[in-house]
Amino acid sequence: MTPGATMGDSAPIALLGGTFDPVHFGHIGLAQDARRALALPQVRMMPASDPPHRPPPGASAGHRLAMLKLAIARRRGLVLDDRELRRQGKSYTVLTLEELRRENRDGPLVLVLGADAFRGLPNWYRWQDILALAHIAVAARPRDPFDAALPGALEPLWAERRTADRAVLASSPAGRIFVVPTTARDISASAIRSALARGGDEARKVRALMPRAVWDYIAAHRLYAA
Repeated sequence: MTPGATMGDSAPIALLGGTFDPVHFGHIGLAQDARRALALPQVRMMPASDPPHRPPPGASAGHRLAMLKLAIARRRGLVLDDRELRRQGKSYTVLTLEELRRENRDGPLVLVLGADAFRGLPNWYRWQDILALAHIAVAARPRDPFDAALPGALEPLWAERRTADRAVLASSPAGRIFVVPTTARDISASAIRSALARGGDEARKVRALMPRAVWDYIAAHRLYAA
């Protein structure tokens, strides 16, 4: 079905992937922003097993899965999808979308991406196929003109496929780009890992950046310690 084609409206399945290494309030806030902006019943949090575009995670798949379960346990509308941890090989997003499309032939799928990830899309495996499988919701930080310097390969897609109408995402299965306004959150998983590796006061400073249950889990299992 081509972008803009109509079908019976249904709530899109929205996906937010990442290593969640560790999961923090930035991840949770982004998922909640997307859920509100798109009026979704839920957002699926999907941890990657072997991400192809970055170094291997610092914590094992089992630990990252456990932390994510703790982080979203009491957060309405956030659910876990661990299919990439169960699948062998690289966690290529296009393969995940193809799997979901087989399960949900005509229903809308929405891939939630940060602005940096969206700009890097041309470096992804089979990236040209992604909009044939899903819509993309780009999370834009306040005052971040992320579309001002898009890679040349993305410019025609941005011009042709963007929409400001979230209803379009519910009335077609794939092919549109929607911008999700997000709250500024200066939180970095890599900075958290570095602080935890240094220990002491540096580690304690990042305690407030994640749910208490996640912090307790990290401490109990001595994750990210030098």
